[in-house]
Order: sequence, then C-alpha cells, then structure tokens
Amino acid sequence: MPTAFEMKRKNEAFAKNAREGRSTTKPSRAELAARKAPVSGTVLGVLAFVLVGGILFELVRIIFLK
Repeated sequence: MPTAFEMKRKNEAFAKNAREGRSTTKPSRAELAARKAPVSGTVLGVLAFVLVGGILFELVRIIFLK
C-alpha cells in the first residue's frame, strides 16, 4: 500500500496535469475500439495474397498463353 507521502505526490502531479489541460485519464474502451482497424491483419494478408496471386496468374496467362 502506498504511503501518505507517495499518495500526496501523485495527487499533486495529477492536479498539475489537470490544470495544464493534459489528459488525466486513460482512454475509454470505446475510444480504443474506435481507433482499431475494422479488419484484422490476417484478413488483409489473405486478401493481398489473393489479389496479387490473381494478378500474377493473369499476367502469365496473357504473356505466355496467347
């Protein structure tokens, strides 16, 4: 458990930040979720693989299989 001195020091730092207009709390879950990408990295990777692979197959078909 923190001592009275540590609590007083943390309260002073908190009050100082609040007076200066700095963010005094952690972002809420809703704010964090709003910043999150709607699609995961795995889905983006699979989509890129399919698109690039399709383009390569079409180029091979056009160039070599006229």
